[in-house]
Amino acid sequence: MAATAPPIKLYTNHACPWAQRAEIILAELNIPHEQEIIDLATPRTAEYLAINPRGLVPSLAYGDEIITESGIVAQFIADLHGPSHLLPAANDPNGALKRARINFFVDTFVSKVNPSLGKLQMALPGTDLDAAAQALVESAAKELEPLLADAAPFFGGSDKPTLAEVQTGSFIIRLFELPKAGLIADFHDDIKAKAPAFYRWASAVAEIPSVKSTYANDLVVAGITRKRAQLAAQQAKA
Repeated sequence: MAATAPPIKLYTNHACPWAQRAEIILAELNIPHEQEIIDLATPRTAEYLAINPRGLVPSLAYGDEIITESGIVAQFIADLHGPSHLLPAANDPNGALKRARINFFVDTFVSKVNPSLGKLQMALPGTDLDAAAQALVESAAKELEPLLADAAPFFGGSDKPTLAEVQTGSFIIRLFELPKAGLIADFHDDIKAKAPAFYRWASAVAEIPSVKSTYANDLVVAGITRKRAQLAAQQAKA
């Protein structure tokens, strides 16, 4: 008789893009699990700090084991339930190469493009956002456009989402939804003109069901609005 798989419990917060990474992969692979919401607006409880001393989300309980850090959590789930459309086996023909390409793409997105999106989200009222928006467009054109030349519509020529989309989807959907809420400028025309492959790929990513279903727009908007108010209050006191 096959051994029963350990239960999975995800400690998450629906307004956090890093935690949404874990939610996306669990939804994409239709993995049963329990969730516990961690309030990021209040000090962490002693109980949660015993689970994750850093106090961050996501944390994943796999039986008696705890896995932390969003990228590691997503990679663990992909490996645990692989190979799948998200990620080939490392010993498959070209599997190691595909994994390396995905990892490089995700690292490039997080290190070169995502910081500009963060600056746009946390900008104080009255801040000139042109520089941050231009930096995002230019970095997408320079760093990501060449890596998406064969997207069809997803990374590496795949017609299904890969781990590249899982690891970036929570940020991409904000790029499309936050302008609708008036929280960041709509500079999509500039992206279309300067990074067309990136824009086509990002448009497809924003429509992935597992990305859309795990994105809590009202909570995201409320969280960004609250954080901006806190930053404005701190600036006024300085």
